[in-house]
Amino acid sequence: MALTERITQDIADAMKSRDQMRLSALRMAKAALMNAAVSKGRDLDEAESAQVVASLLKQRRDSIEQFTSAGRTDLVDKERAEMAVLEAYAPPAATEQDLSAAVDAAIAETGATTAKDVGRVMKTVMARLAGRTVDGKAVNELVRRKLTA
Repeated sequence: MALTERITQDIADAMKSRDQMRLSALRMAKAALMNAAVSKGRDLDEAESAQVVASLLKQRRDSIEQFTSAGRTDLVDKERAEMAVLEAYAPPAATEQDLSAAVDAAIAETGATTAKDVGRVMKTVMARLAGRTVDGKAVNELVRRKLTA
């Protein structure tokens, strides 16, 4: 079953159970998927759908960070609840071992030796880990650590 179809079915379930928080998050996700499909001019494949969900999760993480620094705990709680709903639709997360192995392989493949090569290594790592949930910030920090060590 396609991700959009799963979300549509879960929207109906959330409406039946009167779960407003879940319903709101699912509607937002479906709208983002539909907007992405319209902008591409065709239906999204599973990898593209997963990428949309991953970007929604990243937006939530960034919002939580900003709301926390502003002292808006009410909005932090709302964003965390939305994240919990969206994580059910995200691709499986890459483990620390997967990240480390991908970074090591990308450094070897690109021949990177200095911090100037971070961009090339990042591009290779993200391509290797496509289809899985990966925090770009964590990958960037790992690449920088390994290149300066």
